[in-house]
Amino acid sequence: MNRIFVRCRLKATGDSGYGLLMDKMITPLAAPPWLGVEELSGAIPISEVDLLAPVEPSKIICIGLNYHAHVKASQSADKAPEYPLMFLKPPSAIIGPGEAIVHPPQSERVDYEAELGVVIGKHVRNVPAEDVDSCILGFTCVNDVTARDLQKKDGQWSRAKGYDTFCPVGPWIVEGLDYGDLLIEGIQNDQVAQHGRTSQMIFDIPYLISYISTVMTLNPGDLVSTGTPARIAPMKPGDTIAVRIEGIGTLENRMA
Repeated sequence: MNRIFVRCRLKATGDSGYGLLMDKMITPLAAPPWLGVEELSGAIPISEVDLLAPVEPSKIICIGLNYHAHVKASQSADKAPEYPLMFLKPPSAIIGPGEAIVHPPQSERVDYEAELGVVIGKHVRNVPAEDVDSCILGFTCVNDVTARDLQKKDGQWSRAKGYDTFCPVGPWIVEGLDYGDLLIEGIQNDQVAQHGRTSQMIFDIPYLISYISTVMTLNPGDLVSTGTPARIAPMKPGDTIAVRIEGIGTLENRMA
């Protein structure tokens, strides 16, 4: 059975920390799971906590144009990239399940992008693709929120991808997931808009992690967001956006 790690805040006291979720009960952990899984006593019902974003990365590495259907639908690319297109989001962009995505006044179009997130489990540098699985702690849902008009206007992506609240993550981290052919869906106001499978990636996860590690050291707890399927779409205030991934669950946020 795959282990599920959560980060949560106790409703009664406001204390926060990491835990291991099983049968709707959370067993507290002594530290974030990428630092080792040491269980503490005193399991807590999940109904008594608020779930927080399950990651606290030193950096968020994202991949653009990593699904063939997304490339075909893109107005900015006429063919698949020859190598992974990397960009960074700041950790300050992270929010957790149920938190609000804020529409910045500088933008007229803000899109959602449903993506599979990979949480790194140990220090990684120049790792061969065949050894990548041993470096992964687990997987989570990510919404790579993007100010589309600013992305086109700036010609580079830092502002468009980096606003506060532009990286919803959660609801938890699933360890040991078979990630080769997972269904990914982006759902807007209960209507499925995006759908794709991880088997349709241009660059698979072992290749991505290996490639990134030749550029920068990955630290325990770092987050890699692996690209979005086709049919990205704009959000408006009041919309509810969900990222649903097979084997993980559903990350839901609203736009303020």
